[in-house]
Amino acid sequence: MANKGRQSGGSSSGNGHNYRSSESGQFVTKRYAEKHPRTTEKERRK
Repeated sequence: MANKGRQSGGSSSGNGHNYRSSESGQFVTKRYAEKHPRTTEKERRK
């Protein structure tokens, strides 16, 4: 199974949030999340 929608560096955004794909559970970039709001979730980093 390919990493659909996965972009490198997605787990480190500088604003205290991570963006995760609802379908695969993998981290995605903020840019990807903004383009696909129905399939991504925003998480607050601790």
